[in-house]
Amino acid sequence: MKLTTVFAAALAATALLTGCGTADAPAEAAKPGAYADVHGLHMYYEVHGTPTEQPPLVLLHGALSGIGTDFGQLIPELSKTRQVIAVEQQAHGRTADIDRPLRTPQMAEDTVALLRTLGVQRADILGYSMGAGVALQISLTHPELVRKQILAAGGLDAGAMHPGLLEGLAELKPEQLHGSPFHDDYMKNAPRPEDFPRLVARVTEHDQNASPVFAADAVRQSKAPTLTVIGDSDIIRPEHAVEMFRLFGGGIMGDSPAGLPDSQLAILPGTSHITLVHRPELLLPMIPAFLDAPVKATR
Repeated sequence: MKLTTVFAAALAATALLTGCGTADAPAEAAKPGAYADVHGLHMYYEVHGTPTEQPPLVLLHGALSGIGTDFGQLIPELSKTRQVIAVEQQAHGRTADIDRPLRTPQMAEDTVALLRTLGVQRADILGYSMGAGVALQISLTHPELVRKQILAAGGLDAGAMHPGLLEGLAELKPEQLHGSPFHDDYMKNAPRPEDFPRLVARVTEHDQNASPVFAADAVRQSKAPTLTVIGDSDIIRPEHAVEMFRLFGGGIMGDSPAGLPDSQLAILPGTSHITLVHRPELLLPMIPAFLDAPVKATR
């Protein structure tokens, strides 16, 4: 059997076996959600917690997913100490699709427009998978908005992934995800549940024709301290994560007068791409520690 076919099936199977962590997520009351109209999109977002002296933390989900699917185990704890703003992108979750392709730069601009509508002038951003690309796009094109960023299971280009995996996504069929948390949450939350095949088609077309490419020189100029996170069994190669870490100013000797860099790298043990955001026992100590650390230098 081809690697591409194996990967397409494995994506669905892993989601089913892990349950995407939703079974262990704390029970929630009515979600503090609302909509904003930006760029022709009726965009869903949630605000958790209350404003603090720290900038709000913006959460950007992965492809085929949504707020609860990816961040249901993290939001209750993260929002205890800072305000958390989570969004659902075009065609995902409670945000209905519109007549335009799914593109990372457009998702970034939609997110920025939403934050401006909410009066956010400065924020920390955590993006997972597809959301990591959106987060990096925002920090490069709107550096004044981003204080710190966490890029979880994301890469700079198609070379970030193990060979053959991107092609595997082209073989993913909507019915392979039936019964998974991706499908269940979409059926429960989407304005038009019958659009699930359209969501899969949007994501597939994006991955095959418009995967983001971030030039090393541009990334090297980024001013935002960055925490790069992958799983040790991620679809992102560990070598690529180290490359990203170096571009963000990491990979230097910390036992020197200059001290540790502002950017950090974490490789979560026993963790795959899908399960990465469902490791609260590892992420919840790590995320606030990174965000709360003082910035020691301007790159």
